[in-house]
Amino acid sequence: MTANQLKELEKRLWEAADQLRANSKLTATEYSFPVLGLLFLRHAYRRFNDAREKIEANLPVHPQRGRRAVTKDDFQQAKAIYLQEKARWDYLATLPEGKDIGEEINEAMRLIESDYEALSGVLPKDYQTFEKDLLQRLLRIFNDESLDRMPGDVFGRIYEYFLNEFAKSGAQEGGEFFTPPSLVNTIVAIIEPDHGIVLDPACGSAGMFVQTGHFIEEEGENPASKVSFTDGKSRTPTPVWRK
Repeated sequence: MTANQLKELEKRLWEAADQLRANSKLTATEYSFPVLGLLFLRHAYRRFNDAREKIEANLPVHPQRGRRAVTKDDFQQAKAIYLQEKARWDYLATLPEGKDIGEEINEAMRLIESDYEALSGVLPKDYQTFEKDLLQRLLRIFNDESLDRMPGDVFGRIYEYFLNEFAKSGAQEGGEFFTPPSLVNTIVAIIEPDHGIVLDPACGSAGMFVQTGHFIEEEGENPASKVSFTDGKSRTPTPVWRK
C-alpha cells in the first residue's frame, strides 16, 4: 500500500466513523475510546488469522493422531493475541438480528482480558451506551476488506490517525495529550536514536518507539539488534522490534 493509498483509507474510515458520531448524542470523549477499542479488535483479529495460518502450516502431524489442535501458547510464540470464538471480529460482524451487540462486544473484551492478565481492566467495556444501529454501522465500517491483510505498522498508523483526529475534536482530558506523528518524526530525526535504550515515559500508542524502528530500518539495520524500548515502568526494557 502506497502512502497516498494509506492516507485515503485513513480519511475514508475516519470520515465515515465521525459522521456517525455527528448524528449521535455522544461527545468526542464518549465516542473515542470505544471506537479505538473496535480498531484494536479488528487488528487483533487480523493478527490472529495470520498467526493461525502460519501455526497450522507448521504443526507436526502424528501418524495415528493426526495434526494436534492449535493452542493459546502457539499464538503467544507467534506474538499474536489468542482470541476465543466470541472475541473474533467475524463473529461480531455477523451477529444475527436481535442480538445485543453492545453486550456481545463487551463480552469480547472481557474474554480477551480473562486470557491476558496484563490487559485486565484496560479494554473498553461500555458499548451498551451506544445505540444498536450505531454499533452495526461501525462494525460495517471497520469490516472493510482493505484491512484484512494490513501489516501491524499500517494499523498503527490508522490508530494514530484516529487518535489525532479525536484530539482535534476535544477528546483529551485530565492532562492527557496526543503528540502528532509529524512531531514524533521530527524528534526522531533530530536525536537519531540508532542504539541503546529508548525511553519514553509517556509512550501512549508507542509512536516514538515505532518511528525509531523505522529510522533504524532506513539506515539498513535491524532495530531488534540495536535498541531496546522502555516506558520507565518496566523492570527491563523490551529488546524486540515488532511490526
